[in-house]
This record gives sequence, structure tokens and C-alpha cells, in this order.
Amino acid sequence: MRRVNEVIREVLGDAIAKEVKDPRVGFVTVTGVETSPDLRTARVFVSVLGSESEREVALEGLRSSHGFLQSRINDEMRIKRTPTLSFHYDDSIERGSRISELLD
Repeated sequence: MRRVNEVIREVLGDAIAKEVKDPRVGFVTVTGVETSPDLRTARVFVSVLGSESEREVALEGLRSSHGFLQSRINDEMRIKRTPTLSFHYDDSIERGSRISELLD
């Protein structure tokens, strides 16, 4: 599963950076993917540069282009099922910087 997650992360990161034409999707980085063992669903964690409102707009843009992104996964990978994608904001970077501030 770890290899599947990593390949999906690479395919999505490349497709979002180069092929998604939605103007709502700005500076988005795919930070991780958690695929269910039956390959039916995949939780995609993204980091978005900008304010909270820009983050929500970018997530909406990603949700609207999930069909295109699923087709890119299907084209690049030979797996039994193409997982249904759900996008979630990854706040681990913010939590890490907050912990660093607290430790300092």
C-alpha cells in the first residue's frame, strides 16, 4: 500500500502542477495519500499556500477536477480499481511551526 500511495501522490502532484487548468487551484502541493486496502477510496492531503479562504477555494477547485485526476491515475497505473479521491487540507506544517515556536 505504501508504494501505491507514493505513486498516486507523484501522479497527482504532476497532474495538478502541469495539467489542471482550473484557476482556483493555485499553489497546491500534494503532501500525502492514504488509500484504503480495497483501493476504493484515497484521501489526498494537500498543502495550500495562502489564506484560509484561498485554501477553501483551492480545495473546491480540486474537488471539481477529481474526475480528471482519477483518469490520470487510471492512465498511469495498472491497478484493479481507480480509487475515488477526496481532498483534505494537511495542517501538519502549521502544527510543526507552532510547536517549534513553543519550544523556542
